[in-house]
Amino acid sequence: MDAKQPENQLNIEISEEIAEGSYANLAIITHSHAEFVIDFVNVMPGTPKSKVKSRIILTPQHAKRLMKALTENIHKYESVNGAIKDLEEIQLPLNFGGPTAQA
Repeated sequence: MDAKQPENQLNIEISEEIAEGSYANLAIITHSHAEFVIDFVNVMPGTPKSKVKSRIILTPQHAKRLMKALTENIHKYESVNGAIKDLEEIQLPLNFGGPTAQA
């Protein structure tokens, strides 16, 4: 009988604070030859300043793996829930539901 080696198992822990997550509606991506930097921002209409909620730094190889994983998961999501419309396809009011700006 051929005994199999147990698979390497990765135990991942998440704190309560991280598990709550942070909402972001903008991602700013920059890169150098050695890394990709993704800043996640929550932009609120009517406020002139927004803060970066989270910054993730990846190697180019991990950035590419993330892109492939996102693509795969978007395809799975759309196969169940239908196509995700790009923001350009959705008619958003200019005030995003906030007070109307006046000049």
